[in-house]
Amino acid sequence: MKIDQFEPDVVMQIAARPPMVLVQGKGSWVMDHRGKRYLDFIQGWAVNCLGHCPPQIVEAINAQASRLISPSAAFFNDAAIALSHRLASLSGLNRVFLASSGAEANEGAIKLARKWGALHKAGAWQIITFVDAFHGRTLATMSASGKAGWDRLFEPKVPGFPKAQLNDLESVQRLIGPDTVAIMLEPIQGEAGVVLAEDQFLQSLRQLCDRERLLLILDEVQTGVGRTGRLFGYEHAGVQPDILTLGKGLGGGVPLSALLAREQVACFEHGDQGGTYCGNPLMAAVGLAVIDCVSQPQFLEGVRAREQHLVRRLQAIVRRHGLAGERGRGLLRAVDLGRPLAAQVVDAARELQPDGLLLNAPRPHLLRLMPALNVGLDDIDQMSELLERALGSPPAR
Repeated sequence: MKIDQFEPDVVMQIAARPPMVLVQGKGSWVMDHRGKRYLDFIQGWAVNCLGHCPPQIVEAINAQASRLISPSAAFFNDAAIALSHRLASLSGLNRVFLASSGAEANEGAIKLARKWGALHKAGAWQIITFVDAFHGRTLATMSASGKAGWDRLFEPKVPGFPKAQLNDLESVQRLIGPDTVAIMLEPIQGEAGVVLAEDQFLQSLRQLCDRERLLLILDEVQTGVGRTGRLFGYEHAGVQPDILTLGKGLGGGVPLSALLAREQVACFEHGDQGGTYCGNPLMAAVGLAVIDCVSQPQFLEGVRAREQHLVRRLQAIVRRHGLAGERGRGLLRAVDLGRPLAAQVVDAARELQPDGLLLNAPRPHLLRLMPALNVGLDDIDQMSELLERALGSPPAR
């Protein structure tokens, strides 16, 4: 049987994908099977923090693949130890568990908090999460999420995740009871449309957790590893979590995530947590190459400079087209169109000729931009020109 490598009919249908097959990428650009190029401002949903196929990752994979790929999680390996030490040193959280996806890291955070509650808080097990939150696609992380419509999927849900309103401290306080063990949130709700947890709110949650003897869990799967212009998003508020999860950008394009915790919270016993690929040296070597690059002060200064340039270009587009606004932190941005036209704009941008533009529409009225952290200023300028074309002529004044 002849197999057409560009015919995806055997691929399970889990998302509405456009009729193109990506075959090559470099930096901020990808190419499809027809030879058309696209300027990529999605970057795997903030995954490719150094762009497509960066030399640091290619070299790390080649070097590690020739040495040791997968000895199993039953043994220590030097690459996983090196990455764990680096993350612990940078975060101040001195216990690290390496996994493969953000959902897996968040699932581990939920398990760790419940284990701590069983051992140290009279069996407390409920974790306060937030409306519109997104923590992953396992049954527990879907239950912890507040994504609209998910309350009717894959019933029955995992219990124990009462929902508060982001930036409303009283809504959190009302949910605290004897069974409460933790509060879990994203510093920026990406899937909700780049909605920031206010710095004061995060500070108040830290104080509340200290007062009520609760764990503060921060899901930085999307906001960690330089995305906000700081290595970790929580640094903007000057707080530190008890449990932290990382993913997406940590692997720079390969499946890698991490669960970090304070020493006093890291209460897993042998057999409580694990996974075939947890601490895989091939992925860990990539993560170490990524974190060594992104954690450099000059690199993070560059992210903040690119943020300023991108914001200027987006705000100019907002003014010219009479849009509702622009928001975000670092290189995680949203453009509010003010009307439910985001899907049409995404399609129009992708179909531009000769080059297309890849954008994401997390909500009917919102565009989300997640470029590489080292995106060129010229690429930002070209993105702006392509977005202007996709939006069409500005309304008459």
